[in-house]
Amino acid sequence: MTTTITCTPLSATVGAEVGGVDAERMAHDDAVAGAVLEALEQYGVLVFRSLHLAPEAQVAFSRRLGEIDCEPGHHPVRGIYRVTLDKSKNASADYLKATFEWHMDGATPLHGEPPQKATVLSAKEVAASGGETEFASTYAAYDLLGAEDKERFGALRVVHALEASQRRVTPDPTPELLEQWRKRPTSTHPLVWTRRTGRRSLVIGVHADHVVGMDTGEGRELLEELLDRATAPGRVYRHRWSVGDTVIWDNTGVVHRAAPYPPNSSRELLRTTVFGDEPIR
Repeated sequence: MTTTITCTPLSATVGAEVGGVDAERMAHDDAVAGAVLEALEQYGVLVFRSLHLAPEAQVAFSRRLGEIDCEPGHHPVRGIYRVTLDKSKNASADYLKATFEWHMDGATPLHGEPPQKATVLSAKEVAASGGETEFASTYAAYDLLGAEDKERFGALRVVHALEASQRRVTPDPTPELLEQWRKRPTSTHPLVWTRRTGRRSLVIGVHADHVVGMDTGEGRELLEELLDRATAPGRVYRHRWSVGDTVIWDNTGVVHRAAPYPPNSSRELLRTTVFGDEPIR
């Protein structure tokens, strides 16, 4: 681990608090970006407390991690997406309610693109109650499996769907809403993702709908059991936000969720997404 930053583990399986860096260095120092990518591989989640990273600096830093999503959004700074339930600030706020369930981003892409490599999230306003973000390592979830399960699960493929995650929020959708969900294509991924590095992780989350070739109920029971194991209390880092905090996570090796908070809360987090470059296979 490079000495450019210092990392203090926050739990046994995921997360580290980062020291030795300020907002100025984040925005302009290439060495910091390299150290962050190295640390993400090791810890999955990096916490920078009271960094107070300006949106422009957040975008500049994120570009050093890779190509970022600059689709026009809800914030004047290109590359920033507002995470808030306030519809005046985010027209798609209703969809964010599904983030109260464990998920990885990008499991159901529109055009088959790889899942996002990393997410950078900074707190502008925090909830008076609730709104914490929890993380669990899907690398650790795989590593904790027995040899027989590793072999068995390595042959399974899983269908992921937007509908699966949205039904947790709206279990009885109108026909119009259901049609809207189903416009998003489903994606079929291996249950075990083997990386270029040889590391393996489980591709799990609320969006995992069913296992190909397995009885639907049995497959869903297996997927729920794996998610429950991966996110057992001792394997989770729970971040309690303070204004100015920045958290970065490896979206490809971590599932996350937000703790529920009131719909009228002023909670606002600013997100930058770094595109992925490795398909799930």
